[in-house]
Amino acid sequence: MKHLPLTAQWAVLLFCSLAVGFTLQYYHFPAALLIGPMLIGVIMALSGAAIDIPPRIFIGCQSVLGCMIALTLSPSILNVLISDWPMVLVVLVMTLLASGLSGWLLVRFSSLPGPTGAWGSSPGGASAMVAMAGEFGADVRLVAFMQYLRVLFVAAAAALVAHISLADQGEPAAVEWFPALDYRFAATLVIGVAGAWLGRKLHIPAGALLIPMLAGAALHITGTLTIQVPQWLLALAYAFIGWSVGLRFTPAIVMLALKTLPQMVASIVGLILLCGLMAWVLTLLLPVDLLTAYLATSPGGLDTMAIIAAGSHADIGFVMAMQSLRLFSILLIGPAMARFISRHAVPRMT
Repeated sequence: MKHLPLTAQWAVLLFCSLAVGFTLQYYHFPAALLIGPMLIGVIMALSGAAIDIPPRIFIGCQSVLGCMIALTLSPSILNVLISDWPMVLVVLVMTLLASGLSGWLLVRFSSLPGPTGAWGSSPGGASAMVAMAGEFGADVRLVAFMQYLRVLFVAAAAALVAHISLADQGEPAAVEWFPALDYRFAATLVIGVAGAWLGRKLHIPAGALLIPMLAGAALHITGTLTIQVPQWLLALAYAFIGWSVGLRFTPAIVMLALKTLPQMVASIVGLILLCGLMAWVLTLLLPVDLLTAYLATSPGGLDTMAIIAAGSHADIGFVMAMQSLRLFSILLIGPAMARFISRHAVPRMT
């Protein structure tokens, strides 16, 4: 693969991603246009492909997702979070404790340094965790590998759960790929571009997604503007986000992580199972369905969970509220958690 010209590599990436993505779409697999390109990206990266996704395109795709999510947010989401805040807080704390336990066990039973294990297992936004890890003595390459490996596992697991839950829902509604566009689409683009720029300017983690999401929701709820995000634009955003994750799995990074790969996988699977257990408990205590609770507690990124929730019958507003709260929380306590794991999780293996 590495001997092919870049144009040929892009052609292979595009063709194979379309084939796999639309095949999964045909069988009504949620987030098919994310999962397909993500898997093809992994295969091509491990085959030596030299292509990558520029950061500006990835940021732009996040802003598109933020505008899409804005359509689903409503005051009723705040009512649920406020009225049931003790349970929301318990679930949030338990998720953070689960990630801390996962990181502690990973460092304890592997040769990973404490900061690397702590930041690599933190269930926040993957890009935010990678950006912060280097400031605390972690190996950024391994942290990136662990974060995006978790995103890959979580995305596949969440999409599978959503697919199973949709089995009894009947045929999904037909998708209108190319609707008529008007001034609302132009206004939506302005919100997305301005939000992405402001999020980057203010150095807000996942700001390119969060600012358009909040601004668009405020305009939508007040009736000032109806956000318009056509399906073809969403499909492009899904594909580029999938590629940006998949293409990070280069052979050099995999070889570097190979020594501790079994422990990494065990840590990720354990964290997914713990969060799944909390999701089940959440359905017993709050008026949410199992799929919504599972996506709300899944240790994946904001963008990935948003795409999967949008492709299913889950309450995307509740999912994003819980995921956003966890992101902000892990950003606040992440440094302290990393220091604690570094000091107390003495590696068993050297």
